[in-house]
Amino acid sequence: MGRILALTPLLIAVVFGGFFLWGLNPERDPNEVPSVLISQPAPEFALEPVAGVDTPGLARSDLTGNATPVVMNVFASWCVPCRAEHAVLTSLVQRDDITLFGINYKDKPEDAARWLAELGNPYARIGSDQSGRAGIEWGISGVPETFIIGPDGTVLYRYVGPVVGEDAVGKFREALVQSGAISREDL
Repeated sequence: MGRILALTPLLIAVVFGGFFLWGLNPERDPNEVPSVLISQPAPEFALEPVAGVDTPGLARSDLTGNATPVVMNVFASWCVPCRAEHAVLTSLVQRDDITLFGINYKDKPEDAARWLAELGNPYARIGSDQSGRAGIEWGISGVPETFIIGPDGTVLYRYVGPVVGEDAVGKFREALVQSGAISREDL
């Protein structure tokens, strides 16, 4: 019995070391976080508009009945990567004529309004999720996260992290093509 107790710290160290090495694997992409929502209906939610922003709120019903898939971005004014990806999302709206909806996550309305006034507002609808409840329903692990939603309200794609840089934008645009939101010629 004493021998087993003596080996316990070594066994624990080996297990933790294995997880550490797995996390350092350069072939593992941390943005490839699986989502149980893929190929499932978007969760039920109804969010009021962000106070001080002249954009309607967002609910699940807004995600259905659209002619083409829509992009839904979860963002916050306090999120530095959100600021970095804002120009990319604005460009997608302008260049590819996609419909962009937003969930403003755990943000003060006055901060969100100031942020959107400064950077521009590419969102057709924005729901204010001050409590974070909608974020839980969507299974987000942090901000930013961006989803592509089919015309029937089915979640088609999830991108974790900021859509910035050539690889990320290329991957996201390819997902837009696969979903039917844009044509291959638009690439």
